[in-house]
Amino acid sequence: MIRLRRPVTAAALALTAVATAVLGLAGPASAHVTVNPKEAPQGGYGRFAFRVPNESDTASTTKVEVTLPENAPVGSVSTMPVPGWTVAVEKRKVDPPIDVHGSQLTEAVAKLTWTAAANAGVKPGEFQEFPVSMGPLPQVDRMVFKVLQTYSDGNVARWIEEPTPGGEEPENPAPVLTLTAASPSAAPSGSAGAAAPAGDDDSDDDSDGAGTALGVAGLVAGLAGLILGGLAFLRTRREPTPKA
Repeated sequence: MIRLRRPVTAAALALTAVATAVLGLAGPASAHVTVNPKEAPQGGYGRFAFRVPNESDTASTTKVEVTLPENAPVGSVSTMPVPGWTVAVEKRKVDPPIDVHGSQLTEAVAKLTWTAAANAGVKPGEFQEFPVSMGPLPQVDRMVFKVLQTYSDGNVARWIEEPTPGGEEPENPAPVLTLTAASPSAAPSGSAGAAAPAGDDDSDDDSDGAGTALGVAGLVAGLAGLILGGLAFLRTRREPTPKA
């Protein structure tokens, strides 16, 4: 009986290690505020969603403030209604003016603030998306949106740290929209064809989710094999050896 306990103990330790790895991959890779899609062409229009997860175990998210970058003003910014939330739009003067289809705009949206009505906040374990239409997108490499997330208990999460290309992700990263050079054959700025590529706000997340799912499936299969192998080993140890 003593010899039988040793392989059982070893198998249990191995199972624990594999289970820990499975749970680690199955959990969310990150829980910070993001903008989706994460990439769009310069000069185009697109629908983007600021995805805000609730990280508190006891409080709800009741206010979300998104500051648009000063170095990359956008001529047209409009919001989509979010049930239970109101939005306030703050503008600022821009110099030089923004050229939008021949019109010279001297103002641009500086900040969007969503505020939840009573009992409409993002509760623990939930997330909320705040859709925005923007364009024409500026001729810069990226747009960094600094976000303040206010909880019902008064705590404020400050997603304002600018990630460094090629460096480690900061503790409180700001959402980043990467802008790519428009293709010469792309549809004219502001047309339906130009807006379509940027409107798929789930493509990146679907790819990430598929990759994670495959990794988890592989670990689960390995875990099942380890269990079956352990059971087979125990069965062979218990069966008597046939006499010659």
